[in-house]
Amino acid sequence: MQAHSFWYLENIDLTHLLCPAKLGDEALMASHTHCSFKKGEAVCVPQDLSDRIFFITDGRVKISAMNGEGKEITKVILGRGEVFGELAFVGEQFRHDFATALEDIDTCVVTLEALRSLMRDRSALNLFFMKVFGSRQLEMERRLESLFFCDNRSRIIEYLVNITRSKGQRVGYEWIVRKPVTHHELANLTATSRQTVATTLHDLRYKKLLTINRSRLLVRDLEKLTEEVKIFKLNVASPDHGTNL
Repeated sequence: MQAHSFWYLENIDLTHLLCPAKLGDEALMASHTHCSFKKGEAVCVPQDLSDRIFFITDGRVKISAMNGEGKEITKVILGRGEVFGELAFVGEQFRHDFATALEDIDTCVVTLEALRSLMRDRSALNLFFMKVFGSRQLEMERRLESLFFCDNRSRIIEYLVNITRSKGQRVGYEWIVRKPVTHHELANLTATSRQTVATTLHDLRYKKLLTINRSRLLVRDLEKLTEEVKIFKLNVASPDHGTNL
């Protein structure tokens, strides 16, 4: 069964729910805006007031943070139909993360107060945010497990498998992911180095499991790609100690 994106709720048309012309409330319409950002532009930065929720209507956004040494850590890359800034719902007063446009993007921006009013009348929005928070928790747990139980190569492959299942389009026996992450972004997402990413991708191309460039990721055999991670986990779970007690 195909896994769904951790952030996108496919059965809810957020554009319809948030369209100012269909809200029927002038106060809510005044709190609802469309904002565009150029590639590389900061949408929000740490210490910005956390009073708005962003819905991506086109393009991709990177959510990241800086560690104590000033190194960027990419948390997630979001695309069309996904949301960020939702921590305002759980008491965040000021932003903790950077949100940066990876390409020219369009967003629907709703104030926290206006969105709460909308949610009182639209149960679909409540369902959407329940999925957002629950899925974020599951995603964080999955990434922590990957950091603890997978080596660098397996973390990279596991990310590729997950992104293919969540955002890929099946074409025959193959899968296509449009606009995949760059080597640098993949290294940040998996806590590895660009050299490790390059080496791993070269090995996977040699095995004819995938090809990747700036426009698309083509997974030729998703089952075999998944096996690359399963084999590693089985070896870790069943080590050969070579001794008898």
